[in-house]
Amino acid sequence: MTQSTPTIRPDMTMGEIQEAFPSARRALFQRYHVGGCSSCGYELTDTLAKVCQSHNLLDVDGVVQHLLRSHEVDQKMQVEPSEVQAWLAANTPMQFIDLRHPGESSSDPVPGAEPLDFANQAKYMQLPKDTRIVFLCAHGLSSLDAAAYFAGHGFSQVYSVRGGVEAWRMSAESKPARGR
Repeated sequence: MTQSTPTIRPDMTMGEIQEAFPSARRALFQRYHVGGCSSCGYELTDTLAKVCQSHNLLDVDGVVQHLLRSHEVDQKMQVEPSEVQAWLAANTPMQFIDLRHPGESSSDPVPGAEPLDFANQAKYMQLPKDTRIVFLCAHGLSSLDAAAYFAGHGFSQVYSVRGGVEAWRMSAESKPARGR
């Protein structure tokens, strides 16, 4: 029988942890200032126990619990492409923001998504805190980081499209054509 959420063990490498929990690096940095820069970084081949030891984090079980809680929060911010497509079809008020670089988003646009205004990114922080904001990126990792950033700044309805543009395309292609 398989578990729905993978476990984290102190003997796992950081690479294994980040594979199962893509936002683990962000979670470690936010709480413990570990992994965000060269002075507090680690190698993907380091075990969690080694990272904790080298950063004087004595409560390894507490670190594991923090990573699991952070993962749960991240899961709540992720939304399936089909749900966003339904919101768009229903004209649900929202900001749907494509975080990909202008070259990527202009050559492969996602219907309904506005390209990130790289010249005026601050405008998004001026939106009302209850604005529904949906972020999209290539694979769903940068958009999850953006959603977490906005949630950390008091926004209550921020989402990341799970799987990014690739999942979006697969979801759109799996829908039957209308009128058939």
